[in-house]
Amino acid sequence: MVAFAAMSDLTIEVETAKSTMEEIRPALDAGLQEEFPGGMLKWHWEGDVMHLSGPGAKATIAYESGKLVGRASLKPPASMMKPVIEKKISSVMKKAAA
Repeated sequence: MVAFAAMSDLTIEVETAKSTMEEIRPALDAGLQEEFPGGMLKWHWEGDVMHLSGPGAKATIAYESGKLVGRASLKPPASMMKPVIEKKISSVMKKAAA
């Protein structure tokens, strides 16, 4: 019998001195392209909210009261990669917020 990791939620908050998502957006796009080459992670914008999806993952990144806030729902296979995903997304968000 094969056991699969349960669905997992992930929230990442990064403070920023930038005042709008418009200032942050180019750095988010560039950072994600660098950290996730090959097209496994897809994203699009709806207004000032970035929507991300990949195998077993759905997420958003938004600007909320001086912070970038990323929220993800991970199920297999993404839930098994949660530490790697968290590290990469956190890194991108921190660079974009700087």
